[in-house]
Amino acid sequence: MSTNDVAVGGLSPEAADLYARDMAAVAGIEKVRFFPLAVVAGEGSWLVEAGGRRLLDLSATWCAAGLGHGHPRVAEAIRQAVATPAGASGQSIVHPDSVGLAEDLLALVPGKADRRVYLGHAGSDANDAVLRAARRATNKRRVVAFRHSYHGGFGIAMAASGVSVDSGSAPSDPDVSFVTFPNPYRAPGEDPSPAEAARTQALAEVEEALAAGDVACLIAEPILADGGLVVPPAGFFADLERCCRRHGVLLVCDEVKVGLGRTGLLHAFQLDGASPDIVTFGKVLGGGLPLSAAVGPAEVLDVPAATALLTTAGNPICAAAGRAVLRTIVDEELPERAGRAGERLRAGLRALNHPAIGDVRGHGLAIGVELVTDRETRTPDRALAAKTVFRAFELGAVVFYVGGNVLELTPPLVITDTEVDLAVELVGRALEDAASGRVPDDAVTPYSGW
Repeated sequence: MSTNDVAVGGLSPEAADLYARDMAAVAGIEKVRFFPLAVVAGEGSWLVEAGGRRLLDLSATWCAAGLGHGHPRVAEAIRQAVATPAGASGQSIVHPDSVGLAEDLLALVPGKADRRVYLGHAGSDANDAVLRAARRATNKRRVVAFRHSYHGGFGIAMAASGVSVDSGSAPSDPDVSFVTFPNPYRAPGEDPSPAEAARTQALAEVEEALAAGDVACLIAEPILADGGLVVPPAGFFADLERCCRRHGVLLVCDEVKVGLGRTGLLHAFQLDGASPDIVTFGKVLGGGLPLSAAVGPAEVLDVPAATALLTTAGNPICAAAGRAVLRTIVDEELPERAGRAGERLRAGLRALNHPAIGDVRGHGLAIGVELVTDRETRTPDRALAAKTVFRAFELGAVVFYVGGNVLELTPPLVITDTEVDLAVELVGRALEDAASGRVPDDAVTPYSGW
């Protein structure tokens, strides 16, 4: 066992104490836990646990730390902004960084000339504001979304999140309709072309939903992230755009998790050459600070005024961080870097050739490893996923699972080749240990996962 390993169930006294304090003080309603991770610092692609142990971060905090931890350009922008902040809001005060961030996004996001930018705190509020604005602009109520999608933790955005409705954490909304997201690995029937079968079924459901004529917008992730890192057939997002155009429905692209370089392109919708009406951002945009945005038509996002108010939205500190993030992504060519690193990581994961690995998929550094009881039946193995991520934590890597049985690897865009190779080694060891029974059931019982 290396000095970075932890025996099954073991924590340093410092980490155990910090985690216990959290359990006694912080509300469980906002927790999604897979193992007792208690950290005190981070740098690049690494986190430092209380007690000093270093862990390779293969989640980037659900993609929010997309530029890694403590990127110097983002840190310097925050330092300068916090020293002499121009107020604490962009709501009733105009300042250079809120305006500049909006202008930066308008320049980086393709679209029609007359557009506006909403600034918020998280992908949840950006999506919620957009869905409400779409209803007002079109005078239609219905929203179409995909099963197992995730668009936010409150309001209409939560009601349009399939994973939340499925789990019972959000009530069903009669004005939200869910359709099937195409999953080539789990395509219907015995079609010799699984991708085409999945596409055909999904598009038929979309057409039926939009044909009623009462739909304000369709909201979709280019990759179904929290629903299992599902990559749709090539061209599917462009298919959605064509469907929406035929029926006069606004297409909202949720790039909160997989946008801004993660897929190997600046925008994930560019994988299909699509042109959505509205694009939402979050997570990586803030460089670790709360920041979100939506870019869309002025006729949708401009009126009526004062209907999506957050007092500190567009504040100078978060806005400065966002501008630094966008400059860094472009200047350091991080989409291209993510594309190369992703190819290396997927190749390494496929080379593990473990019998429980049913599928390795993704674009760039948005990668899913689906675990199954056997490759013939493709039965999802949630228990193995839970034990694998727990064992990876013990071995020194932070990786979560989504969709019940899919390991989600979304490391910082700045991950090095050496760190990619270490990631493959740690995930491989964790899977072997979990499959061989090294992780007892009671070790993972306290952690409900996602």
